[in-house]
Amino acid sequence: MINGFGESFKIPELRKRVFFTIMMLVIYRIGVFVPTPGIDADKFKDLFEQASSSLFGVVNMFSGGALENFSIFTLGIMPYISVSIIMQLMQGVFKPLEELAKEGEQGRRKISRYTRIITVFLALFQGYMISMGLEKQGLVIGGGFGFRVETAITLTAGTMFVMWLGEQITERGLGNGISIVIMAGIVARMPATIGQTMDLMTTNEISPAKVLLLFVFAVMTIAFIVFCEQALRKIPVQYPKRAVGRQMTQAVTQHLPLKINSSGVIPPIFASTLLSFPLMIIQFGQIGFLQPYVNYFYQGSWIYELVFALLITFFAFFYTAIVFDPEKVAENLKRNGGFVPTVRPGKDTAEYLDNVLKRLTVWGSVYLSLICILPQIVYRELNASSFIYFFGGTAVLIVVGVVLDTIRQIESHVVSRNYDTFMKKGFGKMRGGATAAMPHMKGRLIQR
Repeated sequence: MINGFGESFKIPELRKRVFFTIMMLVIYRIGVFVPTPGIDADKFKDLFEQASSSLFGVVNMFSGGALENFSIFTLGIMPYISVSIIMQLMQGVFKPLEELAKEGEQGRRKISRYTRIITVFLALFQGYMISMGLEKQGLVIGGGFGFRVETAITLTAGTMFVMWLGEQITERGLGNGISIVIMAGIVARMPATIGQTMDLMTTNEISPAKVLLLFVFAVMTIAFIVFCEQALRKIPVQYPKRAVGRQMTQAVTQHLPLKINSSGVIPPIFASTLLSFPLMIIQFGQIGFLQPYVNYFYQGSWIYELVFALLITFFAFFYTAIVFDPEKVAENLKRNGGFVPTVRPGKDTAEYLDNVLKRLTVWGSVYLSLICILPQIVYRELNASSFIYFFGGTAVLIVVGVVLDTIRQIESHVVSRNYDTFMKKGFGKMRGGATAAMPHMKGRLIQR
């Protein structure tokens, strides 16, 4: 990993991508501290401190602390994620969207355009509802219809800007920009979380032994996540001898790697978004007849944890089905002459891969559910509420998953550059050798 980072600064293109990503993240972190106009900051801070242990903490984690300051990035990227969930679910039931998805790159661009448009309307609605709730609770300076419209437009503009930053990082930076933006917000809040915990130890609200236990458990959680994210099921694939020109190639045995967690960090992000924002709208909007249900549906309750685990399981299966198509893989293997030992090529191979993937996804969903729920229970029992969000299972899973993916992106750029350099050198030598041999070849051709 260290060698990969060292090599990244020696490659001009990769160095530009690294610096561009850092620059975009700096801009994002500056925006987190730009307050939304018309909000009484002191009153809102008091409200947030009282409700930080509720679902506000989850939203604050995904916004990188923007909710705590009620900045222009308060909504963050969550409206876009919500719309993306809806659009992906609709592709399975709405035929025009399904046909668009099958059109390749052009179809994906159209779906992406529709997603952005719907995100604007959803962010406007959420921003307006939140502004109404703030006004009812006396957290604004002035208020009125103008304040609501101004707040809705400000928060929507912030969401679209964060979405644009993520897209720029994806195209011109490193890896998935949306995930990197979320990770940056979580990492930026981790030092403050550690400082709060140390302050609790200084005031004897938590013992040094518990603090040590907290850090040991956090390190164990990270190690367990890295182990599971790197775990693979290798399916052997054999390629028989083939005649290529006048030569016979040797029989080759390769492996098709299947990850235990093929869906990555998407299920916890989707599940948290789907749970948090509707409840936040209900609380901010002061929707009275739904308020009793929210009181039972807080983070830490068995109802919340059960629904959270079920949503993680659903999105794990759903997203795995999107990123891995057994039928397409089986068709490619058959076309290239490869086969899985003891399994017939074609339909039988597709069914075999599908069954293996389902079993892996079951264990992957169990792993994701445990890693997202168990640390929260442990930190709550140790009276370390500040650890729940920015060192909880969901946060650490996102950080570790994005870091591993970014490292793979850097390594692929390094390998590609080294391969290109090797091919150029090899081609230069081959061309030099061919030039030197040209007179002899020319003589043979003339003789023939």
